Amino acid sequence: MTKKLVNVPIVLVFLFIMTGCTKLNEQVLDESSVTGLTDKQIAEGIIAPVYARLPDIFLHTNYFAMQEISTDEAILPYRGGTDWGDNGIYLALHKHETTSTDPNVRSTWNNITQGISRAVTAINALPTNSDPNAKIFIAEARGMRAYYSMLTLDLFGLVFVKDDLGETSKILRGEQALEYIKSELLAVEPIVETTTGPGRLTKAGIWGLLARLYLNAAVYRDPFAASFTFKNEDMDKVIEYCDKIIASNQYALAPEYFSLFNDNNHTNKELIFAVDQRNDLNGHNRMAYFSLSGDQFPLPAYPSANGTDGPAITPDFYRTWVDANLPLDPAVSDPRFYKQNLSIYSNPADSCVDAASFNINRGILRGQQYGLIRRNGVFLKCANGKMLVAKLFHDTRNKPTLPVDFTEQIDFSVAGSNYNTGYRVEKYEFSRTSVSGRNFGEPDIVILRLADIYLMRAEAKLRKSTPNAVAALADVNVVRGARTATTPAKPLASISLDLLFRERGFEFYWECLRRTDMIRFGKYEGTWTEKSNSDKLKRIFPIPQTAIDGASNLPGYLTQNASY
Repeated sequence: MTKKLVNVPIVLVFLFIMTGCTKLNEQVLDESSVTGLTDKQIAEGIIAPVYARLPDIFLHTNYFAMQEISTDEAILPYRGGTDWGDNGIYLALHKHETTSTDPNVRSTWNNITQGISRAVTAINALPTNSDPNAKIFIAEARGMRAYYSMLTLDLFGLVFVKDDLGETSKILRGEQALEYIKSELLAVEPIVETTTGPGRLTKAGIWGLLARLYLNAAVYRDPFAASFTFKNEDMDKVIEYCDKIIASNQYALAPEYFSLFNDNNHTNKELIFAVDQRNDLNGHNRMAYFSLSGDQFPLPAYPSANGTDGPAITPDFYRTWVDANLPLDPAVSDPRFYKQNLSIYSNPADSCVDAASFNINRGILRGQQYGLIRRNGVFLKCANGKMLVAKLFHDTRNKPTLPVDFTEQIDFSVAGSNYNTGYRVEKYEFSRTSVSGRNFGEPDIVILRLADIYLMRAEAKLRKSTPNAVAALADVNVVRGARTATTPAKPLASISLDLLFRERGFEFYWECLRRTDMIRFGKYEGTWTEKSNSDKLKRIFPIPQTAIDGASNLPGYLTQNASY
């Protein structure tokens, strides 16, 4: 049974957090000042904030933007010359021209370092707590500190190490940082439980993070290498930890692909580790509305809940789907690409829909879009009282003659930045249970799931000095063949690293993995729509200038990454 943590008034325990300070200082009140609470409540109140930074890290403009908009998967132009301009930060991110003053980079950095700080606080506060779960919570806090450290290593090329609240953090890079994270995960693996996920770290979660760490070890040791050296012993460890998860029989590949991203995905057996976003835990993510048109209204009960005309997929990424599935359309041949929920797309006569059954399409949305028609703040209805569904136009953008007709072409030109450009992504369900759907999304955001375990194992088998392509192909085809709710994707006849990279794009698009994958596969310096920068120093991001300034009283302590 999944256990939830009660978020007691934690302000009584955590009085002050140094936002953006690399010394990671926190002032902690003595537990004796927290009156009227049991040891169990205090212990839960100490561990809950350690996880509480995850929703902010995974906010659509933070980690997602850094991992997706910087790649060939996503692009966010200055829509109509009025929306998503933001002083050019999304254009710069996509072109690999991000600076140390970028507010989203700063926000991501602050949230991750706050997570580390809260983990250190928990590690120091919990040993005196007599609740039986305190030992497990200490292990989870160490595991979360290791996970947050993986993020700083992956994004910024460094790790902060600190055990005592009064210490100044030690900064590690390269091999030392890798070994530190590894040792922390290994230390807690025997202690964490097996059934408290996916919103908390479990043994399988630790195994999955170890597999991910070993798979990327060559990059983390030497992030600017001309080519990466993948050690056999590292790949053996990837295989070992993936084997453990698969052999546990605790997880199962979901037959319906988009169920992985539904409101109720917390109980989906494919999820291993995720950001807990359930409604009763004040779920808050905007993954579903970020890419949709401002004239797409997914909820009949909420006329103000719409999209924001944000990022789209690049033509380059779309073409990988087309080329892989010829002569068939990818919407027909691969259930991960698209799911039709509104029948009007295949039968134009189906223009009246019960409000209770209205549900927008999912996946990659192309061409003319249909949906609810809003006039004077209310939705139009058919004569029989059902919701009217018809062709959409950009009424909210004061362009009533411009159809919501998504085009393949999108770029930073005036024409390529219009509101209708670019195929959109509706992977996470637009929440059907929250009070607005737009600002509150209840689907858990996936960090680790079983499909990744199979594909990491396949990659490790291919990267060994003596590749096992037969076994790797079997792993890939297990994932391709698992989505049996509809006709699954056909098995591949052969596999290579390039084909595996393509397959990871099909399976994990929009899941914050693309940048890390592109670097590991040697693709990040490539050329795609509106991006030609080939500087390998851009594989990691700049340390925010606020953090550099905050550490200025310690000369030489924190130095900016090269090229920034």
